[in-house]
Order: sequence, then C-alpha cells, then structure tokens
Amino acid sequence: MAMSSENEHPVKAFGWAARDSSGHLSPFKFSRRATQEKDVTFKVLYCGICHSDLHNVKNEWGITSYPVIPGHEIVGVVTEVGAKVTKFKVGDKVGVGCMVGSCRSCANCKDNLENYCPKMILTYGTKYYDGTITHGGYSDIMVLDEHFGIKIPDNLPLDGSAPILCAGITVYSPLKYYGLDKAGMHLGVVGLGGLGHMAVKFAKAMGLKVTVISTSPNKKKEAMEHLGANEFLVSRNTEEMQFAMDTMDGIIDTVSAVHSLLPLIGLLKNNGKLVMVGAPEKPLELPIMPLLLGRKIVGGSNIGGIKETQEMIDFAAKHNIVADIEVIPMDYVNTAMERLSKADVKYRFVIDIANSLKPI
Repeated sequence: MAMSSENEHPVKAFGWAARDSSGHLSPFKFSRRATQEKDVTFKVLYCGICHSDLHNVKNEWGITSYPVIPGHEIVGVVTEVGAKVTKFKVGDKVGVGCMVGSCRSCANCKDNLENYCPKMILTYGTKYYDGTITHGGYSDIMVLDEHFGIKIPDNLPLDGSAPILCAGITVYSPLKYYGLDKAGMHLGVVGLGGLGHMAVKFAKAMGLKVTVISTSPNKKKEAMEHLGANEFLVSRNTEEMQFAMDTMDGIIDTVSAVHSLLPLIGLLKNNGKLVMVGAPEKPLELPIMPLLLGRKIVGGSNIGGIKETQEMIDFAAKHNIVADIEVIPMDYVNTAMERLSKADVKYRFVIDIANSLKPI
C-alpha cells in the first residue's frame, strides 16, 4: 500500500462476529471506512480476548447491538497512513485498546483523559463519528484515527503486549492516580486473572510489597514463585485475613463476581484505598462504618487516556512486562470463550490473527 493515501472507497474486511445473545462467533464480511487524512490503516497481527468481550457477545450488560465483532487488545503493523498523519509511518508497530474516538474538546479530553469523555467511542459496538458501528480486532485490518494509536516499543513481543492495552492500563492507571505506586508501599491484589496478574507485575516493578488475595489456595505457588508476590491470602480463611488486618496501603480489586467488601476494607490501614477495577453484574454492598472509622476510600478506575496508556507501554518495555498468554487460532475462539467463562486460562487468550484468520 502507499505511504500516504486519501482513499475514497471503503475497505473490504473480514473477521468473526456474534449475531445474537448465544455469543457464538462465526466468519463475517464487512467494510472498514476509507483511510482519511488523519487515519492509519494497519494489519492486525494479534488480538487479546478480554472478559468484557464475553459479556458483550452474550449481551450480559444489555448494550450489545448485533452483529458485533469483539476485540480491544489489538496490535499490528501500519500498512497505510493518511496525508496528514505525523505519529506513525508505514511499518510501525501499533496498538489500540478500548477506545477509538472521543470529542477531543471537553475538559476531560483536554486533560488527556479521553477515557472519561462523555462521547468516548469504544473500539467495537459503538456509533462512530460517521454513523457507522465500530468493529473490533477479531478481524484482519483496522482503520484508526492516529491519535488513538499506541506506539509499541520494539523490545515488546506483540503477542504478549496485546493484553496490556486493556488489562495493563486498567491496573496501571489506578496505581498512579491513587498514589499507590511508591516503593515500599504494601498493595493487595484481589483475584489472579488477566487483570490481577498484570497488577502484580506492575506493582513489583514499582517496588511495592504485594499480597495476592484469592479464593483459591492452589494459586499460591503461581502467585509467589512465578509472579513474585511477597505474600498470599486465602480470602475464605478467616484466620489468615484476621492476621493481615490493618496492614495494606491499598488494594486493587479485579474481581468481576459479586463478593463481600467488608473483609477487604478490614485489610486496609487508616487512610487506605480500595480501588475497584472489576465490573460485577450486580451492585455490591458497601459497609460505611469501617470507612468512617479509618478514613478509608473505596474508589474506581476505568482504563486510561492515550498519554497515560503510552506511558504504561513504555514502562512495560523498560521493565520487560508482558502478559502471560495462551496463543490460539481464530477458529478456537468459541472454545476459548467457554473456557474463559470458567476462568480456565493463564491468564489471557491471544488470537493469532495473522496466521489463522482465513478470508471468507
């Protein structure tokens, strides 16, 4: 393809889509928009499978419009750039996470917080500026406004870096914002899945003492020997939890299932912060008295802006942080979704798009 282009015709594309709430994905033909002056077109090489993909294909959040092509942990190589693109050139490694657009003019956008823009456009299943519905990375090519592209450093493997564009930034952003990134602090990480294992890696690279909190005793060896956690708590073991009370500066809670917050709040020191990054389908009960008596905070966080996401990727490259992945072919995706629903993956499925997505 040409280095600089101003196409007028939509680009033929193909991927795998879900057509209804059964969540079953199958081959699907569609069109990408023509490359505009500030767009980059890139060949998708790998795409991670996020738990939110599972929620979306089954319409468990009630917001899905079908057909839907999931995928927002996408990496590839630029094949074409628009005439006014300055951020990328043909051949560059590029990534895109959960968003592909925002208003670019509100207070949040001006503060590099596009992720909190009221008009944020999600990578898939959302109406784009031109009225079309966005499609994600379970596909062969992407056309992207250059502003929302992330430069992938050369030393990061593309397959292992794909999940960082969602799972990585989702834990990196609250560590930074809530001041839980200071060496010597004690951080609890609830849940050792796609988000949790990234939280351990980033926190350790920042110099924190890390305790993994899990319902599964059999994850202790993995947490401590493989990921380098300092301690491990079984949340159902009341004696262990009691012993660890009032010891943590902060906790990153990655669990998407309904669970009790009271024991977690008890683990916090005075002025401690419990930050929610998981997305349970039902509201959780929030006990107020422990917050009052310890001046504790329960907060939330949602990915990061483009500037912070680039900062996170560069930090990951400096410290050789990638996700632990299981690479799969495209035609395994439905089995992968079933396994994901049972938490049967360490810790992220990544689809080898380039070598397994066949044209229809």
